[in-house]
Amino acid sequence: MTVNREIHLAARPVGEPGAENFELVATALPELAEGQVLVRNTWMSVDPYMRKRMHDTDSYLPLFQLGAPLDGSAIGEVVASRSADIPVGATVVHFLGWREYAVVDAAAVTVADLALAPAEAWLGALGPTGLTAYVALTHVAPVREGDVVFVSAAAGAVGSVAGQLARELGASRVIGSAGGTLKAKKLVQDFGYDAAIDYHAGSLAGQLAEVAPEGIDVYVDHVGGDHLVAAIDALRHGGRIAMVGAISSYNATEPVPGPSNLFTLAAKDATLRGMLINSYLHLFPEWIAKAAGWLADGSLHTELTVAEGIERAPAAFLDMMRGGNVGKMLVRL
Repeated sequence: MTVNREIHLAARPVGEPGAENFELVATALPELAEGQVLVRNTWMSVDPYMRKRMHDTDSYLPLFQLGAPLDGSAIGEVVASRSADIPVGATVVHFLGWREYAVVDAAAVTVADLALAPAEAWLGALGPTGLTAYVALTHVAPVREGDVVFVSAAAGAVGSVAGQLARELGASRVIGSAGGTLKAKKLVQDFGYDAAIDYHAGSLAGQLAEVAPEGIDVYVDHVGGDHLVAAIDALRHGGRIAMVGAISSYNATEPVPGPSNLFTLAAKDATLRGMLINSYLHLFPEWIAKAAGWLADGSLHTELTVAEGIERAPAAFLDMMRGGNVGKMLVRL
């Protein structure tokens, strides 16, 4: 194999991105250097944080470069190796997605144990999205016995795990928000939520007050905007908020104002804490040990939305940004 197909960033989006911002490019694979492996990617992930990397302003991760391939979590089979530690045939997780083949330093890959879970699970429940839910609810905004927990974007990759995990950690009531009646039904029927809010169906604050009349103790925020405002108002004394994402603002072309009720947190002796998953990667073994067992016995339910082929990767990303996924959005290569 000497030719690779990659998705490049063709133009930086202004506002909502479209197909014109991406380009499918054929490139020549370089020769392997000592200590490198060649991976045939079988699955790759598209995630909301990637939108922030398409800007031309500072980000907590390196910006995507124009005319160069995008990157992100991927898993695949090693088909050539110049590393004594990573043999041909191993299945490895790495960060050079958005391409069919990846030349990766052996030190930058992790061997996945397919006896624990199938390859795609290592990008979802056993991957960064599962770890994000775990960290949010155990370290950033820890759930205590009897808490009422609210999760936004609850049918997404992180949210669909977070609701079930909150129950495992002792929450007495778990509430999720999602867009549309079908997603709202799935929250209760499939993902263990006690109540679901369809934010398309009317006042978010009003619906939250109906399903949590005595307030909430923990909020896992993936949306920002009106969700964060409503959660701050509903928060009880000593409540905790984990700020994981703010997808409502990712396509904004002007600065987004903060919540007008932010000082309410002081009166409630509450906390709002941001989190970057990169600061918690050392917890992966702890999370995998727990989650693999839950996946195996069926107590952790996960779903995938799958696009087929590298050429569908941009559309998968755009669909995910518009809420077109349930659970983890992946591209099968």
